[in-house]
Amino acid sequence: MSSWCGKRASASKRLPRRLSEGVPIMNTANRTVLVSGASIAGPAVAFWLQRYGFEVTVVEKSAGLRAGGYPIDVRGTALEVARRMGILPQLREAHVESRRLTFLDADGGQVASVHPQAVVGGVEGQDVEVRRGDLAEILYGVTRNEVEYVFDDSIEAIAEHNNGVEVTFRSGKQRGFDLVVGADGLHSRTREIVFGPEQQYHHYLGYCFAGFTMPNKFGLSQEGVIWNCPGRAAALYAVKGSDDVQGLLVLARPEPPYGVLRDPQAQIELVATAFAADGWEIPAMVAALRDADDLFFDTVSQIHLPRWFSGRAALVGDAAYAPSFLTGQGSSLALAGAYMLAGALATHRDHTAAFTAYESETRGFVELNQAQVGAGDAALFPVTAEALERRNSRLHGLTTLPPETGRPAHTALTLPEPIAVRRRTR
Repeated sequence: MSSWCGKRASASKRLPRRLSEGVPIMNTANRTVLVSGASIAGPAVAFWLQRYGFEVTVVEKSAGLRAGGYPIDVRGTALEVARRMGILPQLREAHVESRRLTFLDADGGQVASVHPQAVVGGVEGQDVEVRRGDLAEILYGVTRNEVEYVFDDSIEAIAEHNNGVEVTFRSGKQRGFDLVVGADGLHSRTREIVFGPEQQYHHYLGYCFAGFTMPNKFGLSQEGVIWNCPGRAAALYAVKGSDDVQGLLVLARPEPPYGVLRDPQAQIELVATAFAADGWEIPAMVAALRDADDLFFDTVSQIHLPRWFSGRAALVGDAAYAPSFLTGQGSSLALAGAYMLAGALATHRDHTAAFTAYESETRGFVELNQAQVGAGDAALFPVTAEALERRNSRLHGLTTLPPETGRPAHTALTLPEPIAVRRRTR
């Protein structure tokens, strides 16, 4: 059931925050913002908005936070965002510390074993790798007392008027807000309502994938193994402190399989059929896929929008600019984008000016990181035998030591200082 009883602490219970010296001080009215999505971008933008004096409600279609999941990386500019949020120590404590990434051929023979950061362009000792669910839980933990969270509900319609928006929810409830922020992922319902059907902005990268959890019967420890043949790949990731591994089955398809995106059984059959003749540990993975209670199936895609806002609604994270997991930058872009959007709203009283500033100051960084998908011709999952051979040759040239510096794209955004807000007193 939806819960609109409110989980936000009252304004009188909020702890006073010191004004930082040398940064702008804004007098911010208690404007109301509805954020759709409680994964990464949503709680992150809620954190900064409530700090800047906004009254924030986060609505999430799922009944609760999704636990576990694949390791995701926080690197570059996003690390500084995490530091400013005060969550970097928690992220470092949750760091899964992958030590090795081994590539196998179609027969299961070893092609190369490298340090994971050598593949993704990260920096050992600086970048943080955590399970996606752990990051979501940390972000929820630092916002739940000052932000209203509503689970098991979602936006059904948005009607804009001169002074705000009237939102109708799936539950049938209606509420008014000053602004709406869509942080509801690749298949954003907010984006669909405001900008139209997803296909207009969906840039398919030629793959679909199925992710799931299975028992670790492979003797893996803090490492990943990737099996490849042309057009198909399988991966097993073992993270620190877990008796399970994350399984991933990836297959190339010339057209996105839109017809199965809402049909879990059809997804299973699509993947199982594609891998039916393969060896190594693939039969065990397909069997685990069929039994999984946490199956996640999707396309490997990016979102390219000509504009990230319209009227009183703006988008952030994957809803606005999903880079795909091939870049490894989805969570980092979400954290950085959330910081930039909230800061712009705190700086500019007019929402149009704020949204314009957010996009103009952030788009270059986003597009530079989206372009990282082309680095190495989607090197993890080559489609042809020739591309796979080239990929393997490059792997042979990589050292087992992590790189000393990361990719320039990861740190290409210089963050403005946080805004110090003097809340209005009644």
